[in-house]
Amino acid sequence: EVQLVESGGGMVQPGGSLRLSCAASGFTFSSYGMKWVRQTPGKGPEWVSSITNHGGITSYADSVKGRFTISRDNTKNTLYLQMNSLKPEDTALYYCERITGSLRGQGTQVTVSS
Repeated sequence: EVQLVESGGGMVQPGGSLRLSCAASGFTFSSYGMKWVRQTPGKGPEWVSSITNHGGITSYADSVKGRFTISRDNTKNTLYLQMNSLKPEDTALYYCERITGSLRGQGTQVTVSS
């Protein structure tokens, strides 16, 4: 089955860190660029970060640049998002997505609150 499964979300205090994971299966993970997208109720999806298929090029939204790091391990078919210095405005449901082919996981909730 072709799927993406996110994990690693949770509740953290402002300034804290979380590492999200996205496990891919059913397709050749190393052939696809991947991205993280987040969404809050009442708002459209917000692109967070992207990475090319072999990880050589990464890009970030201005809102997370310098705080978040995207990476991947093609031997484990897994995408990561290291999130540091978290802010309340980072609270959202985070999805991983394949850049081509319309594939998205179910999401993992990140809540930043004191």
